[in-house]
Amino acid sequence: RIKRVFFHEITDEAVEHAFEHPREIDMDLVNAQQARRILDRLVGYNITELLWDRVRNRLSAGRVQSIAVRMVVDREREIEAFNPVEYWSIEANLQKQATNGKEPQPFTAKLAKINGEDFELNSEGEVLPHLDILERSTYIVDSVKRGTRRRRPSAPFTTSTLQQEASRRLGFNAKRTMRAAQQLYEGIDLGEDGTVGLITYMRTDSTNVSDAAVKEAREYIENKYNKDYIPDKPPTYKTKSKGAQEAHEAIRPTKVARHPDAVKEHLNRDQNKLYTLIWERFVASQMANAVYNTLRIEINAGETKADMPYLFRVSGSTIKFLGFL
Repeated sequence: RIKRVFFHEITDEAVEHAFEHPREIDMDLVNAQQARRILDRLVGYNITELLWDRVRNRLSAGRVQSIAVRMVVDREREIEAFNPVEYWSIEANLQKQATNGKEPQPFTAKLAKINGEDFELNSEGEVLPHLDILERSTYIVDSVKRGTRRRRPSAPFTTSTLQQEASRRLGFNAKRTMRAAQQLYEGIDLGEDGTVGLITYMRTDSTNVSDAAVKEAREYIENKYNKDYIPDKPPTYKTKSKGAQEAHEAIRPTKVARHPDAVKEHLNRDQNKLYTLIWERFVASQMANAVYNTLRIEINAGETKADMPYLFRVSGSTIKFLGFL
């Protein structure tokens, strides 16, 4: 009569729901756990003993970290074996001719083609003859193309993307990130509300999100902004890793209404920074795409209008609709 309960977040609602809906024991999961134990003994124990004997004491190795180290070593060897190849590019600082006494804004265009073909310039000697011609050339706009581009929000965090973004934006290493995430998951004392888990389980490679969390996020976005910022259908995201274990949800706040500013006084510095990062990423993931107005200009260049072998391109964009931004 043994049952299994499981939950992705440590909140009153999630724990109560788990015990109200216990599951039967899944022997596939049991066997998977047994396989991990066996691999720990076959791989981890033996390699750890070897490290202590050949390298130094107190080093550890396991079925996961050993493979990760091997991948890092292989990649480092590829980097060391890489032979760099010199290449050059040509850019032109241009400015539209002045009209009505108004000085137009200068811009930079990049050389894209020579005589209608892609090119490679591998030395300064190959570049200088073209510069001599271009410095005395005429530049004429050939085409102007306007359009729109949509930018989709990023998926909610998995363990790896959380570590990457925390490193990029907060300067946290993986250990610091996971320590703060563990604390947010296990629970923070919010005073009158008691101890509450602020995020879902932080060891996951799934981008799935519960229907209840999506509904809560959409309601929050509509109240905070308006319906324009909510996509017609909730976005769905696919994990990039093959064979991802999707038993857990993505990392998200347990309650969207619990804005980072509302819990800031109860969090230490690392917890506050990481919770804000997780909260913003999840809410943004449920919002509408950003829309840009795009502009691409192609410019021909040559010594005469009859002979213009050089094609320069310049492109830019401006925000049309902020969306998740």
